[in-house]
Amino acid sequence: MINRLLNFLNASPVNFLAVKNIMCELENAGYRRIDPKQPIGNIKAGDKFFVTKNDSSIYAFSIGRKSLADAGFHMICAHCDSPTFRIKPNAEILCEGGIVKLNTEVYGGPIMSTWFDRPLTLAGRVIVRGDDEMNPKTLLLHIKRPLLQISNLAIHFNRQVNDGVKLSKQKDVLPILGIINTELEKGNMLMNAILEELNKEHEVKAKDILDFDLYLADASPSCTFGMHDEFISSGRLDDLSMCFAGLEAMISVKENDITNVWAIFDNEETGSQTKQGAGSPFLATMLKRIAIAQGGGEEAFYQAVENAFMISADNAHAWHPNYNEKYDPTNHPVLGGGPVIKFNAAQKYASDAVSAAIFSELCRNAGVPCQCFVNHSDVAGGSTLGNILASSIPLRGVDMGNAILAMHSCRETGSVADHEYCVRVFTHFYNIK
Repeated sequence: MINRLLNFLNASPVNFLAVKNIMCELENAGYRRIDPKQPIGNIKAGDKFFVTKNDSSIYAFSIGRKSLADAGFHMICAHCDSPTFRIKPNAEILCEGGIVKLNTEVYGGPIMSTWFDRPLTLAGRVIVRGDDEMNPKTLLLHIKRPLLQISNLAIHFNRQVNDGVKLSKQKDVLPILGIINTELEKGNMLMNAILEELNKEHEVKAKDILDFDLYLADASPSCTFGMHDEFISSGRLDDLSMCFAGLEAMISVKENDITNVWAIFDNEETGSQTKQGAGSPFLATMLKRIAIAQGGGEEAFYQAVENAFMISADNAHAWHPNYNEKYDPTNHPVLGGGPVIKFNAAQKYASDAVSAAIFSELCRNAGVPCQCFVNHSDVAGGSTLGNILASSIPLRGVDMGNAILAMHSCRETGSVADHEYCVRVFTHFYNIK
């Protein structure tokens, strides 16, 4: 099981590739893709299908024997974006000695220092000219070799580096791409790298490239470590590990009375207020269309929402053995201790006593341990999908996740056992009659 997760992480350096790889898994499991621009037709028990938005969010549905109005639905949601650096337009900056660096902007809230002095690569999507101006083509890009690096300044020029240094997002984190060899490379080095990779599978000319969404990614593969290989080391555990746990559960679902929904959103790290984010009405619209296709109407959708339950799956903070003082004295989850229910008095999480009780019972019946996380009262915490989604679809729901260390680092640490626990409880949830 853990090797499947590692392979997925390695093949999914950015949101677009994560969605592509999820699509392949769903199709192999018998799910069909539908086009939301077309009528969805009749919906019957046993139907399995999915839709995408912006190539970067994906929503899968396994239709139960009972209608949405009668039984509601069970939903797990997560997000597929992670903090990184986006390549700006006109990105190449020519420096002394012919060295080319790339102009970037920060996406989300990365721990920027963790991106230094490690092999990086590029991944994302490239938009090329199509048959008409309103329908360009999208090609996915993943350069599978070390291509760039953000290098530290030597300690001899920065004696205070180990005392803490404030980093400039515009100056300090620009990656080195290469050294100009010929005049033809000036201003074209990034484009040459893009074309070289795309032309391995497609015939693309520079003049046909209209734009791109490209991001930096760690080029080192994910792995396990520890005396017993009990830990996972990888970028993007937050939140691709939850995406994949939900995927493993969804593709194992047998035909059931209750409709199961699996929703993977984009742009959680920047607030979710996009057409492909949890703040969008897109998912609510799809659920309403399903209710109508089953012979109901808007009333059936509203009944379904009242009968539904949501698990918002986004990783939690694991207790760090070097920083005990940063954690709540009685609620600090540990690696390997099982899924974590997240609470917040300011309602940054969707969990309340009722939804937490439901999830803890799911864990108990699945034979899985369960933990709680609450912020130290003097330390501000983050937020996640649950309350954002619940503001547009008023669902009962719980915010949970697996405990990880170094959240938002270029490389995070998780637990092998926790991943297996999470798949088990998600599978149990989806198979409730």
